[in-house]
Amino acid sequence: MITTRYKAKQIYLFFFIGLILTACGRNKKVDVSNINLDVTIERFDHDFDAMRTGRMNQQAVFLHNKYGAFYQDFIERVLQAGSTRDTAYFKTLHEVFKGKAYNDLKHDVEAVYPNMDKQNAELTEAFKYIKYYYPKKRIPKVYAYLSGFQAQTSIGDGYFAIGLDLFLGANSRFYPSITSAFPHYLSRHFTPDNITPRVVEGIAREDMFPEDDNDKSLLSKMVYNGKIMYFMDRILPDVGDTTKISYTATQLKWCNDFESKIWGYFLEENLLYETDYPKIQKYLTEAPFTPGLGERNESAPKLAVYTGWQIVRAYMDKHPEVTLPQLMADKDAQKILNQSKYKPK
Repeated sequence: MITTRYKAKQIYLFFFIGLILTACGRNKKVDVSNINLDVTIERFDHDFDAMRTGRMNQQAVFLHNKYGAFYQDFIERVLQAGSTRDTAYFKTLHEVFKGKAYNDLKHDVEAVYPNMDKQNAELTEAFKYIKYYYPKKRIPKVYAYLSGFQAQTSIGDGYFAIGLDLFLGANSRFYPSITSAFPHYLSRHFTPDNITPRVVEGIAREDMFPEDDNDKSLLSKMVYNGKIMYFMDRILPDVGDTTKISYTATQLKWCNDFESKIWGYFLEENLLYETDYPKIQKYLTEAPFTPGLGERNESAPKLAVYTGWQIVRAYMDKHPEVTLPQLMADKDAQKILNQSKYKPK
């Protein structure tokens, strides 16, 4: 996932028939029909574009009042146009609006997203699930904007923003020219169907359950990521596993086919308690494949994330009395591994 947290530092989707009964229990839907919640994605991109044709100073006041912290973050951190306390940044905005790049991007975004009715409905449903499990959770305002190909999602004070320019569809004309930042193995997932999963994942990772900096072992990172993926299982019961973990169908099948060998590799190489991040990084981060595993580079990436997901699923299957909040609050990765009795065949 490509995301930005403006309040802190810049940071950065076929199970076999034999697993169907387990998966059904795992993804069993809870009833959220009585939760009164309606999510509407505010089109900041439209309101911002109004500065192009209207009185810029008046529209700036409107944007300040409507979007609060996000407007300041957008001007100062995304556009890097200067401080919003000084109207000198208007000169930069005039240059942006005159540019062909802005107008071409605006055209394509509008073609893909003339409205966001589908995404509004999906996010409403997802946030209802979050409210079911976490009734006191404050739901952020959700904004759509043009990130200038900087971030798919941005999180800040009371808001969660979606960079529509990184959800234009895998065949967008823009993506071949930004392969240095977003190679094809990333941009093939830049589709409208990925918006809601990436919002849910971003809220989980950056807002609700940030990773403890003290958890340095591969096992702790494995289980942490597994809990995030399991959270997505429960919040997005109708979303496929490939979308949740950003795999292709072939990659997920490879993991399923070689699950026991993947686990055996981690054990044989004594990697579970390894804390040297450069040594374990390749099992946690996005990549076209995992170096050193599989023939002809057909292995899936993020094998520690996939394995942690299966460990947490096994743990929760064996402990149906454990609630989702209890799982997410449990910091004992070793206990979760032990009690999962994870032994893939």
